[in-house]
Amino acid sequence: MISEDRRSKVNEKYLELIEACNKFATETELRKIAKAYELAYKAEVRDLDNSKGLDIYHAIEISLIEVNEMGLGAVAVVSTLLHNLYENKEISQSEIQKKFDKNVAGILAGFNRISNLQTTKLSVQSENFRKLFLTLIDDIRVILIKISHRLFDIRNYEKLPLEKQSIYLDEVIHIYIPIAHRLGLYKIKSDLEELTMKYSHPEVYQSLMEKIQSSKTKQKSFLQHFINPIQRELTVQGIDCEFKSRPKSVYSLWTKMKRQNVEFEEVFDIFAVRIITNSELKKEKEDCWRVYSIVTNIYSPNPKRLRDWITTPKATGYESLHTTVKDPNNKWVEVQIRSKRMDENAEKGLAAHWRYKGFGTKKDSESWLEQVRDILENPNQIYFDEELIDQKKRSNDKIFIFTPQGDLKQLPIGSTVLDFAFEIHTNIGSTCSGAKVNGKVVPIRYILNNGDEVEIITGKNQKPKLDWLNFVITNKAKGRIKRALLEEKYKEAEVGNEIIRRKFKSWKISYNEENIDKIIKQFKFKTSVDFFYSVATEKIDLAKIRKFLEGEDVSEIKEKQELPVELVKVSEKDKSDYLMINDKLKNVNHSLAKCCNPISGDAVFGFVTVGKGITIHRVNCPNAAQMLEKYSYRVIEVKWQDAEAPTYITNVKVVGTDTIGIIGELTDVISKDLKVNMLSFKVETGKGQFEAKIKVQVRNNEHLDELLHKLVKVKGISKASRV
Repeated sequence: MISEDRRSKVNEKYLELIEACNKFATETELRKIAKAYELAYKAEVRDLDNSKGLDIYHAIEISLIEVNEMGLGAVAVVSTLLHNLYENKEISQSEIQKKFDKNVAGILAGFNRISNLQTTKLSVQSENFRKLFLTLIDDIRVILIKISHRLFDIRNYEKLPLEKQSIYLDEVIHIYIPIAHRLGLYKIKSDLEELTMKYSHPEVYQSLMEKIQSSKTKQKSFLQHFINPIQRELTVQGIDCEFKSRPKSVYSLWTKMKRQNVEFEEVFDIFAVRIITNSELKKEKEDCWRVYSIVTNIYSPNPKRLRDWITTPKATGYESLHTTVKDPNNKWVEVQIRSKRMDENAEKGLAAHWRYKGFGTKKDSESWLEQVRDILENPNQIYFDEELIDQKKRSNDKIFIFTPQGDLKQLPIGSTVLDFAFEIHTNIGSTCSGAKVNGKVVPIRYILNNGDEVEIITGKNQKPKLDWLNFVITNKAKGRIKRALLEEKYKEAEVGNEIIRRKFKSWKISYNEENIDKIIKQFKFKTSVDFFYSVATEKIDLAKIRKFLEGEDVSEIKEKQELPVELVKVSEKDKSDYLMINDKLKNVNHSLAKCCNPISGDAVFGFVTVGKGITIHRVNCPNAAQMLEKYSYRVIEVKWQDAEAPTYITNVKVVGTDTIGIIGELTDVISKDLKVNMLSFKVETGKGQFEAKIKVQVRNNEHLDELLHKLVKVKGISKASRV
C-alpha cells in the first residue's frame, strides 16, 4: 500500500501540473491527462515493491518541465505519464490508441525505440549511432520529451545509479545539447551545458563559479551604473522597456576562455544585458532599432560584434539584435535587444507556440526533424546552415542491425539474414543456416527490420548455393557468394581435369593443349575450366569426346539439357499409339522407376528394359536426357488412365523451426487430415532447425500438391517440397 506521505506528495505535485496545464489545455485534454494520471497511479499502487520503477512522481516532474520550460502541451504530458506503463507492458499500444489517440501511441512507440538503444556498447559519438537514432524518430515531440527526461536526470545527477551517470552525460553532450540549440531551446541548452560541465569537469566548474560569485556585488553595481543612462534616455523618448541582466554562464565563459586561450580576467564580455520592449507587433522592429541607436550613442560599439537576427531571423525562429559595447571603464558588455514576443520565443523556441496553435503542419514537423537529423549527421556543425539542410535529405534506404554483443551494422532496406551474415564475416555468411532475430529463429531469407538484434546460426555442412543470389541484395554478399561458387567450380574442374587425363591415357590419345582446345571449340565451351567442370559433373558424354578426337562425325553438344516439365514427343507414332497405365494393366510387365518415383498425373514416358519390361520415368528424371539421346528407339509414349488408381510412393522433404510439438503437428497433418500413409520418417535437427525426409503414398500429383500446401501452412514450417 502506498504511504500517506507519498500519496500526499504525489497529489500535491499532480495539482501543480494541472494548474500549469489549465493555462492552455481544453476540457477534453484535461480529461485525458486525468485518465493517464489515474492509470499510472493505480499501476504504482499495484507495484508494491517498486520493482518495475512505476514512479508517478518522477513522471509528473518531467511533465512539468515539458509544460513550463519546453512549451509542450497535453499530448506530451499524457505520453510522459504513461511511458513507464508502456515500457513495462502494463498497457499495450492498441489500448493507448483506443483510450487516448494515435499521436500518444506513436510518441510512446518512438520514445521506447530510442530509449532501448544500447549506448553502453555503442558510442553516441559514432556515425552509425546518430544515423540509427534519426531513423527511429517520426515525431519531433519524441525528441523534446527525451530532452525533458535527460534534463531531469542531469538535475538529479547524484541520485542516478553510478552505471548510468557517464552514459547520460555522453548522451546529453553529444546528442541533446546540439539538438536543443538547433531547435532554439536556448535556456534548456544553457542548463544542460552548465550541469554537464559541473559533473564532467567539477574542479574547473567550481573554480569559475567561485570567481563569478566573489565578484557578484561588484557586478551588480557595475551593471546598475551601465543600465542607468540607457534607462533615462528610453524614458525621455517614451519607449517602454524592461531590463534583464546576468553574467555569462560558467560553461559559456569556459568555452570562450578555451577558444581565445585567455584567463577568466581577460574575457572581455563577461556581462550580458537584455533590453525587452513592450511593443505592438507592427512596431517591434522599429522599436528595437531605436533602442539600439540609443545604446550605441551612449556606449561605443564593436561593429564586428553586431548580430541582426531581427531582419533575418534564425531558422529556429529566434529574433534578436545583439551588439557588444564598451563602457567608460573599458569593460565590454553584450547587449541583446528584442520584443516581449521575441523573448518568449527565445526562451522556449518554436515549442512556445505548439501548445496554443497545435503542433503545426506535417511540413513543419518534417522541417524541424530535418534540423535534428542534420545535427546528428554533422555533430561538429553547431549553427544552422539552410543550404546544407536543403542538400541533405533524410535517408530512408538504410536499416541498422545489432549483433548480440551490441555492435551495429548498416545495411540497405530489404536486407536478409544472409546479407547480415556476410556483413559480419565471409565465413559466417558461407556457413549461415538461419538466425535468431530478437530471440526468434528465422530462415536465411528472412528480411530484417530496423533495430533488430540478430544472432547468426551456422552449420558445418552448409556452403553457398546458386539460389542464394536470388534473395541477397548487398554487393558484398553477392560478391562473396559468386566467389565461393567459382572456387567450388575450380575444385570440380580439377577433378574433371584428372578424369580427362586418365581417359586420354586409356584411349591412347595425347593429353595436350592442342587437343583440349579442339574440344573447347567443337563443343562451344568458353574456357577449359567450363569443360573440365562439365566432365566432373557428368554434363558431357565422354564417349562423344572420344569419337570426335578419333575423327568421327558427332553433333555438337555442350552439356545435357534438363527437359521441360511438359510431356515431350518421343516417337513419330500417331498420337493414339500410346500405352495406358493403371492398376489393371496385366498384359504388359511394367514398373515405376525408383530414380524419380513417378505418380499419377506426372508427365512421363516408358523405357523398354531388357528382361524387365517397361520402366515408367518422369520426363524430368535425372536419367531422362541420356535415355532419350542414346536409346530413343526404346522409348514409348505412356499416359495415365483416368480411373481409380492405386497409391504411389514418393519422397517429401520438410524444413522448419525445431520447436516442441512440431513433429506431432506434421504427422497429424499427414496421417489424420489427409489420410496419407507414411512409409518412413527420418529427421535431423541442429541449431534450432530440423529437416525431415518422409516417404509417403499418394494417389496422384494433385494429392501430393495438396499435402505440400497443407504442410507449409503449419506454423514453423518454412519449406515443403517433393524430392
